[in-house]
Amino acid sequence: MALSGILTEAEIAAGLQSCQAADSFDYKTFFVKVGLNSKSKDEVTKVFGVLDQDGSGFIEEEELKLFLKQFSASARALTDAETKAFLAAGDSDGDGKIGLDEFQALVKS
Repeated sequence: MALSGILTEAEIAAGLQSCQAADSFDYKTFFVKVGLNSKSKDEVTKVFGVLDQDGSGFIEEEELKLFLKQFSASARALTDAETKAFLAAGDSDGDGKIGLDEFQALVKS
């Protein structure tokens, strides 16, 4: 399932535009720009499935690092600082990864 089935090219471009420079990624801004915060729970679940590359049911740190690349192959990887901040924001139970419920809460925050 590609993200293009859920988000428009314009939404994806706007989101990526907001964080082109290193250390400029802000998940709240990104989710608003791509319109993910206004998508249905089912659509957010589908996005989670794309981001959970290994199908483990969680988005781990390595998958978060490549988060932007899931939206566009030409996008940059997140910096280590951005990745750790993103993980800290989403990992509400402290297990070192982001589950579906945590992701949904993060998108809507």
